[in-house]
Amino acid sequence: MMAPAETIHTPQDITGILLVNKPRSVTSHDVVDFVRKKFRIKKVGHAGTLDPLATGLLVILLGRATKKSRELIADDKIYRACIQFGKKTDTLDASGTVISVLAPEDFVLTREMIEEVLPKFIGSIEQTPPMFSAVHHQGKRLYELARKGIEVERQSRTVTIYKLVLRDFQFPRLTVDIHCSKGTYIRTLCEQIGKRLSVPCCLEALHRIGSGQFNVAQALSLDQLKDVSSCRELSQTNAYIPWN
Repeated sequence: MMAPAETIHTPQDITGILLVNKPRSVTSHDVVDFVRKKFRIKKVGHAGTLDPLATGLLVILLGRATKKSRELIADDKIYRACIQFGKKTDTLDASGTVISVLAPEDFVLTREMIEEVLPKFIGSIEQTPPMFSAVHHQGKRLYELARKGIEVERQSRTVTIYKLVLRDFQFPRLTVDIHCSKGTYIRTLCEQIGKRLSVPCCLEALHRIGSGQFNVAQALSLDQLKDVSSCRELSQTNAYIPWN
């Protein structure tokens, strides 16, 4: 059993989970590295990365809790995604190079059309990992090949969409909440929705709301973390969960 939070004085004493609200344009590795250096904790990991474009909940593992990484990565995730219709990029999101653009007057898209299509994606669906992803292919990451202009055949995978809720539609942008299984590519899901609607699109913004039992409402921002002076103080925040 771990010692009570109030007895934590040094980095060696801390074993648990830290919830961080990652800002845009910062990598998951940047957050892990920041926590490791600031609090001088040797073992720091995470339970699922977020792309630099994405914001929201990053589950950071401290000390012996790093051994739970594989278990926690398997948890369901909840996202809020903003999809921009009429624009297609090579990465399937706003960070990529634009491949094609449709002017707003060149396509028709209504709320009723979207409401008809979204339920078709609830349940088990097949997805092919995008070329700009960290999936391995013959010893290399797919994104390494994609940056060289190389595209290879990828094996599809089955993922599960538990909920897909329309939050807002302001042409040409759609906001949806997605509750999904591990391994779901939200960029790919957006592309699949666009294909069903016969309109090119890309993921404009992504915010992770939840991961398993954890919620972003409990997380600390990086700015808040910078104001935490010690492991003991960190362990007394609501964003820290001791791991027994």
